[in-house]
Amino acid sequence: MKRRTALVMALGVAAGSMAGACTRSAEPPPGLRIAAGEPGGFYVEFARLLARTLDATVGYTNGSHQNIAQVHVGRATLGLSLADVAEAAVAGREPFGEPLPLRAIGRVYENYMQLVVSADSAISSVGDLAGRRISLGAAGSGAAIFGERLLASAGVNARVDHNELSVATKRLARGEIDALLWSGGVPTPALTALSGSHAVRLLDLTTVLPALLEAYDAPYHRVVIPAGTYGNTGPVATIGVPNLLLASRTLSADTAAAVARTLVQQAPRLVPASALGTQYLELRSLIATGSVPLHPGAADAYRELRG
Repeated sequence: MKRRTALVMALGVAAGSMAGACTRSAEPPPGLRIAAGEPGGFYVEFARLLARTLDATVGYTNGSHQNIAQVHVGRATLGLSLADVAEAAVAGREPFGEPLPLRAIGRVYENYMQLVVSADSAISSVGDLAGRRISLGAAGSGAAIFGERLLASAGVNARVDHNELSVATKRLARGEIDALLWSGGVPTPALTALSGSHAVRLLDLTTVLPALLEAYDAPYHRVVIPAGTYGNTGPVATIGVPNLLLASRTLSADTAAAVARTLVQQAPRLVPASALGTQYLELRSLIATGSVPLHPGAADAYRELRG
């Protein structure tokens, strides 16, 4: 049985059983806006599926930092963010100047840090990036924030650029940069397209994980990118970061509850067709939002669904 088929079946059983414990249907109000990410990325794929079930619109952004800013000022109702960036926001740590009153609707899926080089590159480790030109993602994106932490923890001085993914993939194929870092689900559509025309390799980032955990109070952990994701012959270990769906503290409890119910009851419809890696969207993982507090409305919905 294919991995995604098994996943969808499991989510369907879980969602059906939990939905049966809840007599209220998920009916979010129209007009919601989801701050997502760059075209070609997993954020946008997931946001589009969620938007269809919520009667919402999807906004393209540079990623986590911009999504948090839009939610904070009310330009977006919901926003996707890496958990490390969201935790920095609520604590007022860099790159944020003050604590932001964000709340989580839930932990929605796993993000994989994907450091990509050309297949024939001499680069085989993070240490080999010294002096090389690398795109760490769009300025302010979750990948850019993580990338700076990665290089600092590894003690590597690289020539850093900040490109959107669509630009970075073209530059890597032309040899204008030596590596690109991307944060997203697997496979990421834009990286799949790149690997179809230009042979690439993924680097194992886990050698830097102990130093990252020592330097930063962040939810980093080891994950594995499956064999064959981008033509890789074997699995590749890397660093994972949970992804959170965020809202403003001022979002109404009813709306937060309706969105939370949607995540549970519509789970099989919210798995992108390309998904190979670990997905969440089940009650036990949705509530595991670390130091970012659950929105009270979402917490009430999860308690109701749990029965």
